[in-house]
Amino acid sequence: MKENSFLAPDVNLQELAARTKNYSGAELEGVVKSAVSFALNRQLSLDDLTKKVEEENIKVTMEDFLNALQEVIPAFGASTDDLERCRLHGMVDCGDRHKHIYQRAMLLAEQVKVSIGSPLITCLLEGTSGSGKTALAATVGIDSDFPYVKIVSAESMIGLHESTKCAQIIKIFEDAYKSPLSVIVLDDIERLLEYMPIGPRFSNLISQTLLVLLKRLPPKGKKLLVIGTTSELVFLESVGFCDTFSVTYHVPTLSTNDAKKVLQQLNVFAEEDNDAAAEALNDMPIKKLYMLIEMAAQGECGGSAEAIYSGKEKIQISHFCDCLQDVVLI
Repeated sequence: MKENSFLAPDVNLQELAARTKNYSGAELEGVVKSAVSFALNRQLSLDDLTKKVEEENIKVTMEDFLNALQEVIPAFGASTDDLERCRLHGMVDCGDRHKHIYQRAMLLAEQVKVSIGSPLITCLLEGTSGSGKTALAATVGIDSDFPYVKIVSAESMIGLHESTKCAQIIKIFEDAYKSPLSVIVLDDIERLLEYMPIGPRFSNLISQTLLVLLKRLPPKGKKLLVIGTTSELVFLESVGFCDTFSVTYHVPTLSTNDAKKVLQQLNVFAEEDNDAAAEALNDMPIKKLYMLIEMAAQGECGGSAEAIYSGKEKIQISHFCDCLQDVVLI
């Protein structure tokens, strides 16, 4: 296409190559055909469908290729959409403690990439429910820029039998072994194991499957980083899971200073109210903070949510405290 002048000057082949990691030859062909169809559609006139299309006027632009990439998704590759869903609010600055864990996790990804003696590294993120473990793991997966990144969660296996769940988990690991660099996120491991504190009860079949996979080295030339998240550290310790992870990091709830940093970035309070709001949010998980802010933004006393998020209005501290009381009661 380039040799025959069908590509527009703005087409960056290097960028396209970077965006099409793990695309098969057939999938790449599909991307090209889809991009061409977008370019052809611009030349067609709905008023006169018999009008001849001039070949020299057909130029495939970078936008055509980007649109094509939205249509043709690789069967094997990074599940970016699934990872983005795990961090709907993005990654805000939650203070030095969270930043330190992120940096350590990224160092593990770099270690996997460059190390000769560490083809498999496993990392466990534990902490209170809603403390941001999944968002942190998803961010590391995205920022690692590894060709293969997959998240394994219980929500994608609802209604499946134990043996079917094991088969799906094994397939994800087998697919990871085909890529030179891979990241697998095991989200809410206790949910994957079907853990119930009453009893207690859990799936021994899934447990043994994961224990084997977490210890099995990838084939020669392949490297894998596994990041697990859990809110039930004591349970995982009791079934021997914690020993299978190379390192374990505690993801803390927000301190007053952490909460203040988050509120400053959200910019939903008047400057003089930030300190009081942050004080009330001490020791709160980040996920609960976001829910609380959204509740307060919807209230009549706090103004309209659209005006607050656009910066035209601010949440009233009195209304915020009322919402906080409701959340604590819940």
